[in-house]
Amino acid sequence: MESNLHSADPASQPMKQRVFAFALMCVGFFMATLDIQIVASSLRDIGGGLSASQDELSWVQTAYLIAEILVIPMSGWLSKVFSTRWLFVASAVGFTATSMLCGVAWDINSMIVFRGLQGALGAAMIPTVFTTAFVLFPGKQRIVASTTIGALASLAPTIGPVIGGWITDQWSWHWLFYLNLVPGLAVAALVPKYVHVDDPDLALLKKGDYLGILLMSGFLGCLEYVLEEGPRKNWFGDPVIVTCTWISAICGFLFVVHALTARDPIVDIRALRVRNFGIGSLLSFITGTGIFVAVFLTPLFLAQVRGLNSLQIGIALLSVGVFQLLALVVYAIATRYVSMWVLMMFGLICFGLGCYLYTPLTHDWGWQQLLLPQALRGIGQQFSIPPIVTMALGSLPPSRLKSASGLFNLMRNLGGAIGIAVSATMLNDRLNFHYLRLNESVTAGRPQVESMLDDQSAHWASVAGDVLNAAQSGLANLHALIYREALTLTYADTFYVLSLCFLVAIVTALFSNPISNAAPPPDAH
Repeated sequence: MESNLHSADPASQPMKQRVFAFALMCVGFFMATLDIQIVASSLRDIGGGLSASQDELSWVQTAYLIAEILVIPMSGWLSKVFSTRWLFVASAVGFTATSMLCGVAWDINSMIVFRGLQGALGAAMIPTVFTTAFVLFPGKQRIVASTTIGALASLAPTIGPVIGGWITDQWSWHWLFYLNLVPGLAVAALVPKYVHVDDPDLALLKKGDYLGILLMSGFLGCLEYVLEEGPRKNWFGDPVIVTCTWISAICGFLFVVHALTARDPIVDIRALRVRNFGIGSLLSFITGTGIFVAVFLTPLFLAQVRGLNSLQIGIALLSVGVFQLLALVVYAIATRYVSMWVLMMFGLICFGLGCYLYTPLTHDWGWQQLLLPQALRGIGQQFSIPPIVTMALGSLPPSRLKSASGLFNLMRNLGGAIGIAVSATMLNDRLNFHYLRLNESVTAGRPQVESMLDDQSAHWASVAGDVLNAAQSGLANLHALIYREALTLTYADTFYVLSLCFLVAIVTALFSNPISNAAPPPDAH
C-alpha cells in the first residue's frame, strides 16, 4: 500500500527522499557510463595480461557498447513491467556481479563475454535515471536534475581513461572492475527503500512487443558488428560483413515500419515527430559522437605517437574533466539569467571549436598543447548536454517518457559507436594516403635525406660496428619517422571531420523551439 501511495504522485514525496533517491540512481548511472571508457587507456595492459591481439582488444570496449545499445531501448518497457525500482535493482546487481567476473577473466574470450554481459545488465540504469528525474522534479527543479545528469553523462566517458590509467598504474587492470563492487552493492541495497516512482505491471509480459525486440536486436546487433569489424576486414570485401549488412538493413526497415504501425511498440519512434525531441535526439547523436570519438582518438594518439603509458595518458586527459567541473558552477549560475537555448548554442560552438583546435596536431603534443582544445571540449560538454536533455525529454508528456528516453539515450551511444567506426576507417585510409605522399618526397638524392641517412649510419656503425646493419638501421629509422608523421596528419584529419559534425549540430539547433522547463500537457503530440 505504501508503494502505491508513493507511486501515485512521486513529485509529492518529501524533498530529502526524492534527492536521495535521485542521487542513488545517479551513482548507478555514473558507474554504467564510466565503464564504457574506463579501459581505454589500459588496453595495452589488459592485452598483455590476457595475451590478446590489438584486434581482439577492441572488443573489450565494443562488446560493452553493443550490449548497452541493444538493451537501452528496451528499458522503458522493462520498467513498466517490473517497475523502475526493481529494474534498477536487478540492473545494479547484474552489473556488479559481471564486474567481478571481468576482474577474474582468464583469457580474452571470457573477458569479451563478461564485458558484453556487464553492458547488457547495467544498461537499464542509464535511461531510467532520465525518466525518474523528470517525474520526481517539476518546474525549475528540473534544471538542477538535468544539469546533474548531463554533467555525469559527459563526464563519465571523459574521465574514464583518467581513472583507469591511474588505477592500472597503481594496482593492476583487474581493479578497473573491482572498483564497482562496493558502490554497486550499496545501490542495490538502498534503491528498494528509497526509490518509489511507479508500480510493476506483470500483465504487460503477455502483450509485449516481442517482434519489435527481435527486429531491433537484429538491426542494432548486426549494425554494430559491421561498424566494428568493417574497418579491419575491408568492409564489403568480407562475406560476413555483407551478410550482416543485409540483415541489419532488412531488420531496420521492418523495425521502423513496425514501430510506426504497432499499437504499443518497444521504442516510441513517433516521438521524433515532436520537433524538440527529434532535434534533441539528433544533437544527442552528434554530442555522443564528439565525446566518444575524442576519448577514443586522444589516448590512441598519445600511445601510438608519443608512446605514453596508462598513467601519463590519464594525466594528459585530465584537463577535460577539470574544466567541465569548473564550467558546471558557471553553468548553474548562468541558467538564472540566460536562456537554455543560448547556453546550448554556446556549448555546441565551444565543443566544435575544441575539436577543430586539434587540427594543428604535431608529433610532440603533450598535455600543455592539449590544454586549450580539451578545455573547450569540457566547457562545451557541460553547456550543451543538459539543455539538450531538457529540450528533448521536457517536450514530451510523462506517458511517453519511458519509451522515448530509451530512444534518446540510444542515439548518444549509437553516435559514439558509428563515430568510432568511421574514425577507425579514416585512421587506416588516411594513414595510407599520407604515408604514400610523404614517401614520394623522401627519396634518395635529396640532400636532407642523404644527410640524415649518413648521420644514422655513422651513429649505428659506432654503436654496433657493422656498416651493413648500420645502413639498414638508418633506413628503418627513416621509415619510422615517415610513419609517425603520417599518423599525426591522420589524427589531425579525423579531428577536422569531427569538428564539421558540430557545424551540422549548430545549424540544426537553429530550427528548435524555445526550451521550456514547464511540463507539456498530457495530450502533447
